[in-house]
Amino acid sequence: MSKSNLVREQHEFWMRHAIQLAYQGQYSTRPNPNVGCVIVKDGQQVGEGFHPKAGQPHAEVFAMRDAGEAARGATAYVTLEPCAHYGRTPPCAKGLVEAGVAKVVVACPDPNPLVAGKGVQILRDAGIEVITDVCEAEAHQLNLGFLKAMATGTPYVRLKVASSLDGRTAMASGESKWITGELARQDVQHWRAISGAVITGIETVLADDCQLNVRQLDGIDDLSKIVQPKRIVLDRQARLPLTVKMLQQPESVMVMGPFRQELADLGVVQFEIQPLAELLKILVQQHQIYDVMVEAGATLSTAFLQEQLVDEMISYVAPTLLGRSARAMFTADFNRMAEQLRFKLKDVTQLGDDIRLRLIPSQETL
Repeated sequence: MSKSNLVREQHEFWMRHAIQLAYQGQYSTRPNPNVGCVIVKDGQQVGEGFHPKAGQPHAEVFAMRDAGEAARGATAYVTLEPCAHYGRTPPCAKGLVEAGVAKVVVACPDPNPLVAGKGVQILRDAGIEVITDVCEAEAHQLNLGFLKAMATGTPYVRLKVASSLDGRTAMASGESKWITGELARQDVQHWRAISGAVITGIETVLADDCQLNVRQLDGIDDLSKIVQPKRIVLDRQARLPLTVKMLQQPESVMVMGPFRQELADLGVVQFEIQPLAELLKILVQQHQIYDVMVEAGATLSTAFLQEQLVDEMISYVAPTLLGRSARAMFTADFNRMAEQLRFKLKDVTQLGDDIRLRLIPSQETL
């Protein structure tokens, strides 16, 4: 193996460790990104850290504290470009300079206009060698919403559906509990937990009195340590009853529909009725919500798809048949093959007897 390939492998080894560290904050850092940092000297790790929560020190700070004087002359591996601005914490790029590191290896650039290359420039101006784009694709997965929102002003949208083998989501009566098994339902909790908001329609709330919050997570005993998603109800005709379970925690509920004083009195945030695309922009610009999960009925799910607002569909398929009178997954009415919505398979996972498909909308046509 050539020396350059060996060095690259070493960089990738330590960066993957930093990525795993970053995932430890995946349920608690919002609206901040997940970041991990490892400091290595003479081939040995001397410090590590991850960002645990907004307002607390960043990953680089924890890693530098862990390393102490050993950070001088060392190499720092960071999953996201070190910040270059003063916020609730000082800029990490300057902290790395002051710690005396000799080299910084970065996985992902930060498109945040407050950073966007400035962090790397601070390091290089101080004479520190900077290597970029190491394990970038893997590190990008850590912060799909943050990176998209910083670059485009819109959140990363996941559409979750659960259906039978024949593409049905509920009986004709509306009865829908439970199509999928326990493992699949538990898996949904993870996707909610990494979301800044869960969007649903009023029909789903009226039918299921759903809470759409996180009630159980593998490996997390104290749910008070996670950031619960906001619950957003699209209610164009002001039909949301004040007695629904969701309103037991009204501070985490948002409603798009006609203004209602009784909701305002409870502390519910309300939006004027507007196109879905505009609502998504507002969530980013005014509420720092960068990851959105849609858990809704066929009409709203279809609207998100047909307006090309979905970045990823998470489809749970149960090994059961519900029959043609049951409710379909989507309400789109196509007459030609050219109108179909196509997807690329990102991965497939078996969860008990169910399977989970992660799908990315495709622009390809037949």
